[in-house]
Parts: sequence; structure tokens; C-alpha cells
Amino acid sequence: MSILEIKNLSHIYDSKPLFVKANLSVSGGEHSGIVGLNGAGKSTFIKILSGEVLQDEGEVKWLNGITRGYLDQHADIDRSLTVMEYLRSSFDDMFKLNAQMEECYAKMADAEDSALDSLISKANNLLDRLTRGGFFELDSTIKKVAGGLGVSGFGYDTPISQLSGGGRAKLMLTKLLLTKPDIMLLDEPTNFLDIEHIEWLVDFLNGTKSAFLVISHDTDFLDKVCKNIINIENGEIKKYSGNYSQFVKQREQNAKQYEEAYLHQQREIEKMTDYIERNKARAATAGMANSRKKMLDKMDILRKPTVIYDAEFSFPYVDLHTKELAVVKDLSVGYDSPILPPISFTLSSETRLWLRGTNGIGKTTIIKTLLNKLKRLGGTCFFHPACKIAYVEQDLFFENPEELPASYLNNKFPRLNPKDVRALLAKVGLKNELALRPIGSLSGGEQMRLKLAVLTNVPSNLLILDEPTNHLDVRAKDSLKKAITEYKGAVILVSHEKDFASDICNVIFDVK
Repeated sequence: MSILEIKNLSHIYDSKPLFVKANLSVSGGEHSGIVGLNGAGKSTFIKILSGEVLQDEGEVKWLNGITRGYLDQHADIDRSLTVMEYLRSSFDDMFKLNAQMEECYAKMADAEDSALDSLISKANNLLDRLTRGGFFELDSTIKKVAGGLGVSGFGYDTPISQLSGGGRAKLMLTKLLLTKPDIMLLDEPTNFLDIEHIEWLVDFLNGTKSAFLVISHDTDFLDKVCKNIINIENGEIKKYSGNYSQFVKQREQNAKQYEEAYLHQQREIEKMTDYIERNKARAATAGMANSRKKMLDKMDILRKPTVIYDAEFSFPYVDLHTKELAVVKDLSVGYDSPILPPISFTLSSETRLWLRGTNGIGKTTIIKTLLNKLKRLGGTCFFHPACKIAYVEQDLFFENPEELPASYLNNKFPRLNPKDVRALLAKVGLKNELALRPIGSLSGGEQMRLKLAVLTNVPSNLLILDEPTNHLDVRAKDSLKKAITEYKGAVILVSHEKDFASDICNVIFDVK
């Protein structure tokens, strides 16, 4: 049975048509991935389904009584609650039933015989509903899901105000899974999860009876959990049967056929337009010209195929060969007090270090301490005098979201002329209309491309990359992997993507 029907959906964002009379049907229990190029409208589509954004035209119709859950990593939650208080709020309805049952028991003490049977019956019915709903094992249920996603490591009595943004995102995902809605709308749920927690989520999603629509750039994850792929492209929303790998093969064939059909139609339009212009003024042929004009007006014009701007990354290297590029000894990191045991490791000029560990444990804190962005609480950190570092942080913060990409790069590299700036943007896939949009209106993947564009113009012998793939699409991610692999210097990489990191790094440092 269809639980969602989308008919003639149209929506424009920042003067760009994302959907043009698009249609889609989703059945109960379907496990679907949502894919598309950066800026295609994936997150906007999810927000339309959640009701957060109102579409310009068309109908989004849900089956009556369907419950929905939406993971919005940018949403805020009540930070005055503790972790457990927030997770227990997933079961507010059951707590209300329990309060009604307790009220029945309280009334029994003073009830007359005529009312007693009714109170006992009502209390028993409530008890039965609570038992069937697992109310008396709630804490066990909560801790099972919280443990699987790593939330238990925060401490159940910890105020939410003390959690990082990634920690709050994991907490929101945990609550969403606990509520068991009929359909889950998940926007990049693996962004803040580590390898073991992604594996747990894969098992959970494969075992759930709920339907879900999930946006993810992690193709391995999509392959494991999706039975359908919904592709957003050329203003259309099209569903493909099978996992991501199967979708890629189908899409390539369809894209080629679409391009051929588009080019054929454009040739036909050109011929008809030329005939109309040449014959509309002649009395003998005006009728035929007018007939062709009517045919042209009725033609269903295909949209120009989406142009895929590939990214090409390359990181310039400053020659340095040494066994001790960086020596870290008994480094103590944290804020007011240490959050980890003392850390020690040595980097040579050929070391590619995968900094691995559960989310929120302090990997970013280690990096910021190494870079003197945070004060050391103890220990030493020595860098070779000739060490030159290029760093990209996980956060996509920009001081001026209204600034254009070219202006942003001009401020970073004042000596570059406008032609070189445009070439640098084009190289990472930010050209034509993308280069003319404010940074704040770019997608997360496009903003990360801009961050990486800076590194392509900074000579270095040590790359420090903190979750660089979080927002990149598949093709940009492949280009980044190639660039890091070809880079001749040392690397410190923070990543939750096993396939990406293990192909690059030769040393693993587990943060515990």
C-alpha cells in the first residue's frame, strides 16, 4: 500500500528549479536511498516531506494516520535536559498511560463498590497496553539503542548542553529510532557515527519494519540498507529498483538515452523554427508554417541534461624527508581538564595516520591542540622546523555567508588575479552559476569543495584533514581520495569511512 503520493511537485530555490512536475510513490516498509549531485535538492526534498518547507506547486499526500520521524542535524533540542530525560521523552504517550493507571489505583482506595469494577477494568486495560508496549523494559530498550549508536558513552545523566554538535545529532538519531515511526526521513545519519556504530545502524535499518528515505554520500552504507534508490536529477524524481551499485549501472544507461533524446529534440526544434521563420510571411506556405508553430507549441520540451562539474583536487608538496616530522609525547588535551589519557606518537615524512575513534571522544580536540588552536594541558608537541601544514576542518563555518566564492579566495590569496581565481574554482567544480552564488546558499558539498580549493593552493608536506568527506558526493570523494593518495607528504586523517581511510592510511591510531 502506498503511504506517500507526490504529484506534479515543482519547487524553485535561489532561482534554480529543483523539481519540475515531479512524481513519486512510496509504499509502506520501503527502504530507499535519496541520491543526486550536490545542490540537486536532496535536503530540500526531505524538508518538503517533513513539512518544514512548503513546495511551490504540486501535491504531497500522506496516508491518513501515518507517523513520520525526521532527522534534521541542524535542529536544536532542549539542552537543559539530561541524555536519559531526552531519550525517555520518546515514550511520552506511554508515560501518560502509566499516569492514568496510577490514578486509577489511587481512586480504588476510596471507590464505592459500584465504581470499583470499572476502575479495575480500566486499570487492567491500561496495564495490558503498557505491557504490550514494553513500558516496563523502557530503560533497557533505550540503553540498547543508545549503546549501539555510542550515546551511552556520553553518560545518561550528562546535560545535553555539554554535548558537541555531533553528539546532539547522535542523540536525535537515537530518539528517532526509539519512536519507531511508520516512515523515517534521514538526512546524512552516518555523518557523526563511527565505524562500529554505522555497522550497528545497518543491522537496525535492515531489521526495521518502518519505511525510510535516507540521504547519504556513503555508498557502501546505501548498498547495505537500500532496496530502492530515488535519484533527483534534471528536475525529476525517479525511483530505481536495487541498491546503489545497481542504480549506477541503470542511471548511466538512462542518462545516455536522455542526452540522445534531448539532442534529437533540439535538432527537430531548430529545423521547425527555421522552417517557420522562412515560410510564415509567404501566402503559399503560411498555413504550413502556422501548423508547424502549433506543433512546436504543444511539444513537451525536455530539460537540458544536468551538467556534472567534476572536482579535481591536487595538493602541492614541499620536499621534506625526515623520520621525525612530528613528535607528540604525553600530550594532554581538553579544556578545563584532560578528556583523554596522555597521547604519544611520531610521524615521519611518509606517515599516513588514520586518527580513529568514537564520535565525540576528542579527535578534533587533538588536532586543534596540535595546531595550537587549543592550549596544551601537558606534554610536548614538536614539529620539524621545515614542516608546512595544510589543514581543513570539519566545521563548514564561514565568517561571511553572503560572500561569493571568488571573493573568499581573493581574501585568502590576494596575489591571485581574477583569471587564476576562476580557474581555481573551476578546478574543484565551482564554476558558472555556482561561482556566482553566495557561500551560504551553496550545498554542504559545494562548501567543502571551496575549503579544499584553498588547500590546492597551499604548498605543504603535512595534510591534516578532519572528516573531509562528510558532505562530498561520490565523484568528488573519489577525486579527493586520488589526490591524497598521490600526495607525497604525510597525512593525518580523521574519518568515519572505513573504505576511504583504509585505502589511504598506513598507520592507525585508535583514540580511546
